[in-house]
Amino acid sequence: MHTVTIILVLVLTVVLCGFIARMRWAKLPLPLIQIAGGSLLALFGLQLPLDPDIFFLLFIPPLLFLDGWRIPKGAFFSDARAILMLAIGLVLFTVVGMGFFIDWLIPTVPLAVAFALGAILSPTDPVAVSAIAAGNPIPPRLMHILEGESLLNDASGLVCFTFAVGAMMTGGFSIGAASMSFVQEAGGGIVIGLAISWGVGLANKWLVSKVGEEPGLQILISILIPFAAYLGAEQIHGSGILAAATAGVSMHYADLIGRPLAATRTQRKAVWDTMQLVLNGVIFVMLGAQLPGTITNLPAATVELGAGGTWKLPLYVIAITVGLTFMRFVWVFVSMKVTLFKRHKRDDKSNKEANALARPSLRLLLVASFAGVRGALTLAGILTLPLFLPDGTRFPARDLVIFLAMGVILLSLILASVTLPLLSKELVFAPPARRSSEERNARSAAAEAAIARLEKVSASMSKDGKEQVVMEAANRLLETYRRRLALGESSNDEAARMQDMARAERALRLEALSAERDELYRRRISGELDDSIHLRLLREIDLMEATLEE
Repeated sequence: MHTVTIILVLVLTVVLCGFIARMRWAKLPLPLIQIAGGSLLALFGLQLPLDPDIFFLLFIPPLLFLDGWRIPKGAFFSDARAILMLAIGLVLFTVVGMGFFIDWLIPTVPLAVAFALGAILSPTDPVAVSAIAAGNPIPPRLMHILEGESLLNDASGLVCFTFAVGAMMTGGFSIGAASMSFVQEAGGGIVIGLAISWGVGLANKWLVSKVGEEPGLQILISILIPFAAYLGAEQIHGSGILAAATAGVSMHYADLIGRPLAATRTQRKAVWDTMQLVLNGVIFVMLGAQLPGTITNLPAATVELGAGGTWKLPLYVIAITVGLTFMRFVWVFVSMKVTLFKRHKRDDKSNKEANALARPSLRLLLVASFAGVRGALTLAGILTLPLFLPDGTRFPARDLVIFLAMGVILLSLILASVTLPLLSKELVFAPPARRSSEERNARSAAAEAAIARLEKVSASMSKDGKEQVVMEAANRLLETYRRRLALGESSNDEAARMQDMARAERALRLEALSAERDELYRRRISGELDDSIHLRLLREIDLMEATLEE
């Protein structure tokens, strides 16, 4: 019962923090409020131990899977070079640079431990990045790059962390062995993620073709896939994190083959949105719950620093955070020059406006740098440091690096929360090519297909003796699709006018539906309407309102 109580308290804390974040006087972003909520729980005596193995299994796979599933695939693959340079190149650059910097900054920390701290601080946390960016107008293309980076850099960061800890434990390190291990972990994770997603997708399609589709079962299958990918990859010593992310990316293509029902997609989205809200919130609450204990361990953390070490700790946290941000700034500048902007300039030499957008402004580089938020993934990783070396002595500077990691996580969250709203306001970034024309052409093609199908079906239905009724209904629908075609083919001024008219019509329809719903509730409360009829009519209104969502 104790575990059940803790879970319920965590979920209740997430709910309360969500309401607090929506209040007008609350200016802090939701993650920081949730961290504060977790700290209060710990201060009131609720113990929330963070077991790294359980944390990685329960929280990381579904969230990475969902991020991979929902990230725009066209943007992800078109900017793959930029994403890989950040996900692998920046991690290695950070590990080496921060390892030597921490070793120089705190001489009592062994070099291998300094590399381990630099490695676990190198990956950005996808949960933290998404949560911080949710309330800030970061340009979509830059956001897609940041999301893609956070999806892939966990594997490279954790592999570097593992080898740094191994070097401390054994006293030796092999670049060749590290490279082979990275290839094995990354390759194994990708292969298992693809195999699980596609295997389950094909088997599910075959079963659905035999017995039909049940939305509830489809939702359960989608929830199980990330855990299967994670555990499967771990069994072959691959990257379970990368397997879950890969399964999410490939799930999109499995859906294209399986084509789930509209009811399945609608209900599945609602379930996953709820899961994302709860898991994200619980992660930050648990992170905050570790803060009082970390502060309590300050004396142990300062043993290696000697006399006067306590007042140096905040300075070390600031210095490490500044170093991480500076290294990220340098690497982002170089990588964007080499990939995105150079290619864009080559493709659009005659387009002055495109060239202007292609030059990396200082604000853009700062946004990309401060958006490198560290989160609970870093904390869970640093807590896996062993307590003792093989000879029985305590692992050197363990409490110190745990405190430093916790401090960097909090400071990076605060910096991002303060700087991103200021820096990202009205920021322009080179948009993905051909997106607007693709949407317009797709809308027109879909409308033409609908018109052709309606004309064919209405002709066959008219043979049943209901020609007038069928033709009247068909003409009403055809008029809607012809208006959509006219909108896509209109001139810019006419299209803008028709779009304004469509928005006004949508607002009026929503008001009308709201009035209908209010009347149904009034009649149900007064007893004039049976509850079953009330629910059926409400669902009709809800479905009509869903079709009007932008």
